[in-house]
This record gives sequence, C-alpha cells and structure tokens, in this order.
Amino acid sequence: MIGLNLNSFRRNIVKGGLTAGILCSGVMFDVNTPRFAEASPSFLEFRWENSTGYKKLYYSQSSQEKRDRSTYYLVLRPNDRKTAILKLNITVPDYFDANISPKKLSLCRVTLGGMLSRTKCIEKIPAIFEVNETQTSIDVFPDQPIPVGESYAVVMKIFNPNQSGMFQFNALGQPPGDIPIARYLGSWSIDIN
Repeated sequence: MIGLNLNSFRRNIVKGGLTAGILCSGVMFDVNTPRFAEASPSFLEFRWENSTGYKKLYYSQSSQEKRDRSTYYLVLRPNDRKTAILKLNITVPDYFDANISPKKLSLCRVTLGGMLSRTKCIEKIPAIFEVNETQTSIDVFPDQPIPVGESYAVVMKIFNPNQSGMFQFNALGQPPGDIPIARYLGSWSIDIN
C-alpha cells in the first residue's frame, strides 16, 4: 500500500512538472518573440519643453525622406484662430536647409485628408509671398483677409532638407484692425527621416 501511494505521488509530481514546464515554455516563448510597433509615427510627438503656450497645428506632407521632393500643406483650421487673418508670418528654423522660393508657395482653401483621402486644394487664394534672405521667415499677404469659417493652407513645393530631424514652424497671424499686432496661432512640428 505504501508502494501504491508512492507511485501515485510520483505520477502527480510528473504531471505537475509537465504542466508547469508547458506553461513556463509558453510564457518564455511569448516573452522572447519580437514585438513590432503598431502605431503610426504621427500619433507620437516628443517635445523637450511642453509649455502651455504651445499649440499643435495640422499639416500634411507628401514625403518625409531626406532630399526628396515634397509638397507641404501647412493648415490653419477654423478652430485654430478666432479672427480673420490679414497677414500670416511663418517662422522657419535656421537649420532647415531647404530652398524655399516664393514661386513655389501658394495659399488655398483645402479639404483635410484622412485615412482614405488626401489633403487637397479646393480653391486657390491670390496672395503675395515674401521670403527673407536667410529663409527663416515667410510672409503671406492675401488679397482679402482669410476668413474664419473654413480650413486654409500654405502650400510649399520644395525638396526636403539634407538632414533628418524635427523642425518646428511657427505661425503668427495679424488680424485686420487698427492695431497691427501679430499673435501666435500655433506650430507645425515636421519630421524628416
């Protein structure tokens, strides 16, 4: 009888050991399998100083690769501003080493793209563009003030810079009125891979 209990005891240990071994191997296999990121890079934006004065603006670009031809849509949506815009100033970082030509800039009313469609121009708005010599500032003077009700974009057709990184473009808008003071509208954080 003691031998019978000893044999059933051994069987229980072997069954328990096999069960534990199978479970542990499954856990070890799950831990060792490589994981791939499932989110797109546009869901994550990293900033060193995330101050309360920063406002992220929507943008679209056709290519993020270095030295590749790209079309940028720097969009101002209706909720990004409270008044019409008489003059728009876009500051460009000095290390964004792309050639920005006033001939390759335009202003238009846009429809915003999403998962199934692209951002595209609906109507071109007549405007004068001025780019300073160091290419760190773009001034946009539309013929008529840009109204609040719809989305508008400054469209840039350029070659991307030679270096990769994150570039922050800032938008300052001057409303029509007696006091010509430009106010901060927001920033576009552009990634180049």
